[in-house]
Amino acid sequence: MNLALTVRRQLLSLSGVGLMLGALFFAAALTPTLVPRSYLTQGALAGGCFAIGYFTGVLWRRLWHYLELPEPSARARSVANALVAAGCLLVVIVALWRTTAWQNAIRSVMKMAPVETAHPLKVCLIALITFVVLLVLGRLFALLAYILAVGARRIIPRKVATVIGVIAAGLLFWSIANNLLIRTAFNALDSSFRELDVLFEPERAQPTSAGKTGSPASLVKWTELGRMGRRFIASGPTAAEISAVTEHPAQEPVRVYVGLAAGDTAQARARLALAELKRQRGFERKILIVITPTGTGWIDPAAMDTVEYLHHGDVASVAMQYSYLNSPLSLLFQPEYGAAAARALFAEIYGYWTTLPRDQRPKLYLHGLSLGAMNSEKSAELFETIGDPIAGALWSGAPFESRIWRSITDNRNPDTPAWLPEFRDSRFVRFMNQNGPTVPPDRPWGAMRVVYLQYASDAITFFAYRDAYQPPAWMNAPRGPDVAPELRWYPIVTMLQLALDMAVATHTPMGFGHVYAPEHYVDAWVAVTDVNDWSAEALAKLKSHLAARARRAPGDDPDRGG
Repeated sequence: MNLALTVRRQLLSLSGVGLMLGALFFAAALTPTLVPRSYLTQGALAGGCFAIGYFTGVLWRRLWHYLELPEPSARARSVANALVAAGCLLVVIVALWRTTAWQNAIRSVMKMAPVETAHPLKVCLIALITFVVLLVLGRLFALLAYILAVGARRIIPRKVATVIGVIAAGLLFWSIANNLLIRTAFNALDSSFRELDVLFEPERAQPTSAGKTGSPASLVKWTELGRMGRRFIASGPTAAEISAVTEHPAQEPVRVYVGLAAGDTAQARARLALAELKRQRGFERKILIVITPTGTGWIDPAAMDTVEYLHHGDVASVAMQYSYLNSPLSLLFQPEYGAAAARALFAEIYGYWTTLPRDQRPKLYLHGLSLGAMNSEKSAELFETIGDPIAGALWSGAPFESRIWRSITDNRNPDTPAWLPEFRDSRFVRFMNQNGPTVPPDRPWGAMRVVYLQYASDAITFFAYRDAYQPPAWMNAPRGPDVAPELRWYPIVTMLQLALDMAVATHTPMGFGHVYAPEHYVDAWVAVTDVNDWSAEALAKLKSHLAARARRAPGDDPDRGG
């Protein structure tokens, strides 16, 4: 009986204005964004948005009272709360009813089979649990702020004490969350990723050929490569496999990788990478690519296999690990590590490359995916390379904080969309998506070729904090081919939706979200490296071969984009 009375008292204490805003935020959270969601993620997002809307309403109500503005009568409040409750219930029911259609709108543009139901009851239950948890935390915060304010009122005015109490409670909550919860979680994840990195996969045997990194003849031990480094070295096409597809003689590609265990500093690992690249005679190849991997050290095979086929194996590539963590965690906790490592590796490779005769050295390119693209951007300073520029770069899925990408996108030609812009005369940089480039392939390039491969459905590229208060430019018509027409912008909610989309962007079908398809890499590498010895029919055959190969083993890339 006491429990029922307590529950009833808590329900009656809920803010009508808060419930109204919470219901609107809840409904907006169920609308489509860029990536299909499970009922678990959808429910957690909707519950979180409901809580934010509710707390916004509560804050507005308390601010009104704090400013001592006129209050409605008790009878008026009672009638208003009843109408609000009925309206909120109607909004929630309609939104839940529409959830399945909204999710299928996203699945349709990604060529996924529609779902029969988006499990609205499960979504509602998870949202309710999320809201209750956040409500309890919010009331604990309010209680703490009240206690601190009461203590402060003994020496300072009441209104000032209230402000001091709120600020002090906020600082205390943040300190607990940051120093206890976040750091504890980080240490646990760091230890977990570190242990995972040293695990040996039984199907990946140490190479015996002297021309392979990690072999007995290599300067880098097999045990020092790390899990992702061993995967990169052991995978990839052989000369025989390349020749079988291209029907031309092929060479064995050179792949160099240095793991975190191979050196105490980024500079030491970079020097080791240069020495190993020289040992394998990588500077005698036609193409040399400096790769910046993702956070864990993963390198997308869809990118590197493609360029090795296109150039008949006459390719050398070099990469260096800078973290055990996946890209979001690495970006959050170790943002400087990736840039410093990419800079150190490029400086070593470029410094030696510039000493070679220009007519006898390989064309030098940069490549990175996701966080690797952002750090690869930072690896080369313009003033250092302007006298002896590299040949170009291919950056795929560049994160929204990538400095060069952001500058070019913001300063694009005014008649081009933000999701696939054109920049000036397109001689320096071009953008590509599933449908290829935005400009004719025969348009002249400058001395350097930079291509950004990106999908309009990739939230890792198109997220922005300002989405909380203004519609993003990529939502304007015309929209990308992989963005649902039903997508709409809502203040605050859209930013939270896109933040969740970033977390699940690697779980889309290949060719959408943050999962870049090899057939799209073909077009990108053709443009960047000036491939001109392939016919259209041969390129189509290569695309089919690489696409079939990638889709046969989707489980081989658990850290795709991470």
